[in-house]
Order: sequence, then C-alpha cells, then structure tokens
Amino acid sequence: MSKSSGLIAPRSEAEAFFKANPDVDSIEMIYTDMGGVPRGKRLRQHEVLAVYESGRMFPGSITVVDITGQDTVETGLVWEDGDADRSMKPIPGTLVRTPWGGDYAAQFLVDFYELDGTPHDLDPRHVLGRVVDRFTDDGLTPVLAVELEFYLVDPRRARDGGVRPARPGYSRGTPRNVEVYGLRELDDFRPFFDALYAATDAQELPLESAISEFAPGQFELTLRHKPDALRAADDAIMYKRLVKAIAQQHGLEATFMAKPFAGQAGSGMHIHVSVNDTDGNNIFASDDPEGTDALRHAIGGMIGSVGDAFALFAPHANSYRRFKANSYAPVAPTWGVNNRTVSFRIPAGPPSSRHVEHRACGADANPYLAVAAVLAGMHHGLTNRIDPGPAVVGNGYNRANSGDDKPPSNWFAAVDRFHGSALMRDYLGDRFVDMFSIVKRVEQDNYFSVVPALDYDWYLRNA
Repeated sequence: MSKSSGLIAPRSEAEAFFKANPDVDSIEMIYTDMGGVPRGKRLRQHEVLAVYESGRMFPGSITVVDITGQDTVETGLVWEDGDADRSMKPIPGTLVRTPWGGDYAAQFLVDFYELDGTPHDLDPRHVLGRVVDRFTDDGLTPVLAVELEFYLVDPRRARDGGVRPARPGYSRGTPRNVEVYGLRELDDFRPFFDALYAATDAQELPLESAISEFAPGQFELTLRHKPDALRAADDAIMYKRLVKAIAQQHGLEATFMAKPFAGQAGSGMHIHVSVNDTDGNNIFASDDPEGTDALRHAIGGMIGSVGDAFALFAPHANSYRRFKANSYAPVAPTWGVNNRTVSFRIPAGPPSSRHVEHRACGADANPYLAVAAVLAGMHHGLTNRIDPGPAVVGNGYNRANSGDDKPPSNWFAAVDRFHGSALMRDYLGDRFVDMFSIVKRVEQDNYFSVVPALDYDWYLRNA
C-alpha cells in the first residue's frame, strides 16, 4: 500500500465544507483515468456525505478505458470478472466550489481502491504515490510544480474540420502573429483571465504569472512549487479542468493538445523539481550553476530513463508532431544550464532555488503519470549515482543526431520500449505497464484504421 497516496478524507471534512457552504447541492466527484481524462458522477449533498463515510462504487473497467472513453476489453479486465465494482474514496483537501458551474456547484477528487481497502494498482495517482514512497523511504521529499501551455481556439470548426486560434470579441480576424510575451494578447482575453484567476483563488490553487507564448492564441500560466508531489499533480489536474471550463464559459475552447497547429509551436508540460532532505534543505542547492553532485545524478537518471518513459510523456499520436528542432520542444536527452534547447534545464537563479526543469512532456500527458516517470528517473539516478556527462553549451538541437540514446520518434516505438522497460516495471509496477501498453496498442489500431483525407490527396491518383 502506498503511504503517500493512501490518505482518505474523513467525513468531518465534508461536514465542515457543507456547514460553510450549505447552498451547495451539485457536486462532481472526479477520477482521472490513464489518459488524464476526468471521469465520474454528479451527486447531491447527502450523497457526498455518504462517499466520505464509506466510498462510492464504480466499475473496475474505468481504469482501462481508452482516450475516447471506450472499454479496452483486450486487457481482460472487463467481462472476465463481470465488470465488478471497486470503491472510489475522496482525496483530502480537494472538495471545493466550482464558480463556473453556478451558485450551487462544487467538486472533489477521488482515488480508486479494491474492496478490501488496497489502493488499486492501475489508479494513476496511486502509481505516483508508490514512486514518492521510494523517496520517503530514503528520507527525501520531491518539491515540484507543473507548468502547462495551452491554446485558446475557436470552438467552431473550420470547413475542413480543423481549428483556428480564438479571436478577441472586438476582432473580425483570426490572430496570425506570434507575439511572444505580448501584453496586448493578455488584454485581448482579459475577461477569460480574470475569471480564471478568480476561480483558482476560490479553489486555493497556487496560480501565478501568465504569459502569451510562442504562437497566436497560446498561453502559459505557472503553478507554485509544493513539497508534496501528489498535491502538485492534483493542482495540475484541477487546473486543466478549470481552464477548459472557464474557456467554455467565455465562448472559447481551451486545448492542451500537444500540436494543434502544424505550423506553430506545440504545447508542453514542464515539470520543475528539486529534492529536500529531512531538514528541509534543497540537496541541489549550490553556488555552482550546475548544482551539486546530487543534481547531476538526478539528471543522469532522467537522461537514462527518458526513452523508457516516453510513452507517458508523449502518450498520443498527436504528441509526436511536437518534437521538431528549433521549436522549444527537445529532441535529444540533453542537459544544460540556463538553456531552453535541452531536455533537462537548470534554470538561472539563486543557489537556494537550484532545480531541474524537465521539458520533454507534452501538455497532453497525464500529470500523475508524467510526474511519476520523472521522479522514477530522478530516484534511479540518485540511487545509482549516474553521471549525466557534460552539460550542453549553445544549441542543444545540434546534438539531435550525434549518436545519443534518443527518445523514440514515434508512438509505436515508444509504447514498445515502455512495455519492455525493466526500470518502468520496477517503479510503476508490472501490471500497470502491461495494462497501459495494451490500452495504447488498441488506441493505435483504432487510430490507424481511419483513412484520412491526406491519403486520398497523395495516393488516389498516383498509387
């Protein structure tokens, strides 16, 4: 049983919430599946109290649905046990109002458990919890934040089925300029951002600065670091749902797709991590910009594991469109100081803030699983004192074809490598690796069974 993720919110927490918010009577319970998709039920107040008392039954097959919400029968976890129920139980501190849902709305997150109380081994949050336990056993605490990029797009599809960047209410035209760090672009969507910050404050999410990113309609907001990896990942889950809901409320669509536009920047999930010792001191802190030996070893472990974990960092067919040279998406397992062309960046800053920014993940990754894989690599590097080699100086994209152990370049190779990884099996569990791989292989079959318009453009006359 995971010591980190096995905490269950008591009934008294819900009672205190409803005492302070007696009008709330439409509450969503949210489970995050392998694909990072929120699924669950909408309950009345009296039902929520019962969940906090004894849990709520859900079919076990929800742990292995694909990205479209379809059961993956190939896992053997649907009909073979009669699609039997397991229990969902509330995560402490996640019962909050949802301002976009009306005056009476709220939500809380849940974990999945077997009927005997054992954490379900396919629940992504429990998978992360087991990795965090490895740090706890060594007297260490990961401190991290998840930084997400997203696009605001027009919810109405174009005639060809594609999407377009959202346009401000006053404008008749679609934005075309990059305008990186543009303040006018933030002003253009001020009502959206004002509502976003108000909602995160209501949910006590530690949302900080906002920037216009490297494409029309692309933005990035930061979440504050926490010395609790599970809660930092919870923050990211709640934040993604909140962004989408606030966008919809303002007649927009927010997407965390890795590459919604072929000619524009992709969207990444940057995970910032340091590690504290038992006295709360950052073991990476150093006057040396490259940090301590511990930081180098952590980076060495991430370099050695990034290929094995790439199916979690880039979990969908679209994910692989993001990785292009000179695009701010890394294409080789490189590291460096104050350098955005590498996969593992040590940002500039005072010695006490020394940490690593893991830049490989797409914004479409499941935060629980992405963080689990990042921490698995770090722990492996710290435990085995892995040398990352020399830091890259200058353009890290020049290392893309230098013979480094590059991450898989396509979805099929990534899933195959993940399935065969002894390291991922050690940290994430054999059954999780097997079931995740089956779900992804079924998605691959379904995705490539569709004949796209491009096939007709290229092959109808010439093949």
